[in-house]
Amino acid sequence: MALARCLIEKCRKKVYRKDLPPTSVIITFHNEARSTLLRTIVSVLNRSPEHLIKEIILVDDFSDHPEDGLELAKINKVRVIRNEKREGLVRSRVRGADAAIAEVLTFLDSHCECNEDWLEPLLERVAEDETRVVCPVIDVISMDTFQYIGASADLRGGFDWNLVFKWEYLSLEERAERHKDPTTSIETPMIAGGLFVINKKYFEKLGKYDMKMDVWGGENLEISFRVWQCGGSLEIIPCSRVGHVFRKRHPYTFPGGSGNVFAKNTRRAAEVWMDDYKQYYYAAVPLAKNIPFGNIDDRIELRTRLHCKPFKWYLENVYPQLAVPEMTNVGTIQQGIYCLDTLGHLIDGSVGVYQCHSTGGNQEWTITKKGQIKHHDLCLTLVSFAKGSVVMMRVCDDNENQRWELREGGILKHSKSNVCLDTRYVQEHGITAELCNSGLDTQYWRFVTKHS
Repeated sequence: MALARCLIEKCRKKVYRKDLPPTSVIITFHNEARSTLLRTIVSVLNRSPEHLIKEIILVDDFSDHPEDGLELAKINKVRVIRNEKREGLVRSRVRGADAAIAEVLTFLDSHCECNEDWLEPLLERVAEDETRVVCPVIDVISMDTFQYIGASADLRGGFDWNLVFKWEYLSLEERAERHKDPTTSIETPMIAGGLFVINKKYFEKLGKYDMKMDVWGGENLEISFRVWQCGGSLEIIPCSRVGHVFRKRHPYTFPGGSGNVFAKNTRRAAEVWMDDYKQYYYAAVPLAKNIPFGNIDDRIELRTRLHCKPFKWYLENVYPQLAVPEMTNVGTIQQGIYCLDTLGHLIDGSVGVYQCHSTGGNQEWTITKKGQIKHHDLCLTLVSFAKGSVVMMRVCDDNENQRWELREGGILKHSKSNVCLDTRYVQEHGITAELCNSGLDTQYWRFVTKHS
């Protein structure tokens, strides 16, 4: 609490330069309540120096009631652009940015409330360095009561390998350092994406947004990677605060389903920016591999043209807190023209072989450093019965029955027992574990990785 009070006092005493550039505020919406939109607009106008708001551009993404936007357009400095069909957040924001006349763009969600003195700290950081992309501290507006609730200023944006955004606390060392001056900007590996300020020419140079992303989701991931890897930086500015309604579910529809849309958008970001590290995303979200993501040639060309750094640099210099999982090998386990295959038996757990088709799916396996042979979150497990040993898929739990060794000569031996994967009885019992004999063709396997 003492640090929070210190931050408030220091922020109040700050004096900002007189020549701050004005901004165009861009707010996209689809079927947003008119009262909520009005609250956002009024807070921008009432809590910003008049000369710093060049215009407020509302981009109506084909809402059911166009008259809502038309009514709001009667407010001074507000103009409305209406899409002729549903375009989604990304394409709507780009349309608003293209129409903007100010040299600085401020993107806001349609359900916000700007706090006192929110704008000047953001504009000053961008005016000092046009490659900075800056965000306010995002406070919480209760979706049930619309009460305004202050958030901690000791947070930054991050993610896990599922590539879902999360807030995380600064380390104890970083927080202790911030006691000297809690108003200092906080570098963040990722932005939430709903609220940020960026120089318009830099936004254009950087490639705006990926226009082939649909509706909503993943665009904050993509622009965060792109800014950092292509020479810019992302910051959270503690003296700037904007409230935001965090909703429990989306109040609008996602053509194609929200899960598929998010996976498509996220795959596009991963395929363009993450290099070989994208394998950890696919390991965390294996179903994403089945979602088409479209052509990315133009984004690859953009990355080349901007001389952007590799994702390894991003991990080492921007987000060293993100632990890289142990390296694994992903591929097929082959015996002649046949491949180890789940045959879709994920419930009963039996495993067999099927002619290799080179399309992954039921034939895709991961061999970890620990010796697990994994298919998604299931591991090949040695199960002993009275008549011998069988091999089943069981949920991976790191016990010794799930550890195997690919020995020289091509046998897959259990780490604790002298038995090897065998297809001798595959027709009757599926894959079994029989006494190891390197001279048997039924025990000879070849692991073929994706990169082989």
